[in-house]
Amino acid sequence: MAFPLTLVALEGTFAIHRLDPAAEIPMAWFQQDFISLVRTPQELSLVVRETVAVPSQKVEPGWRGFVIQGTLAFSMTGILAAISQVLATAQISIFAISTYDTDYIFVQAAAFEAAVRALSQAGYKIEAR
Repeated sequence: MAFPLTLVALEGTFAIHRLDPAAEIPMAWFQQDFISLVRTPQELSLVVRETVAVPSQKVEPGWRGFVIQGTLAFSMTGILAAISQVLATAQISIFAISTYDTDYIFVQAAAFEAAVRALSQAGYKIEAR
């Protein structure tokens, strides 16, 4: 992997929701600046800013995020594994989301500063958004 890889810290806090797989998806959710939505036969998972009202079965509030800057080619390997290894070594759990262009890594807000330190020490550049 070519260094320095830059991670951009997202502003604010996010919540990870679990809803019934048949739950209706309000169009208002799509007006947000960040939304990740995955529906499977078992669940509907939703990641949005904590300020968004969601009638969840379960919710995990208090997550902060990073996005890998730039577009990652599908042929690139090990990027998310390397980041998750750094954070695992620091005893920081993650919630990862991959998009067509890049990856997002979320950590609990209480562990955010420790994550910044661990990633910086491992050679990653961290920028504020």
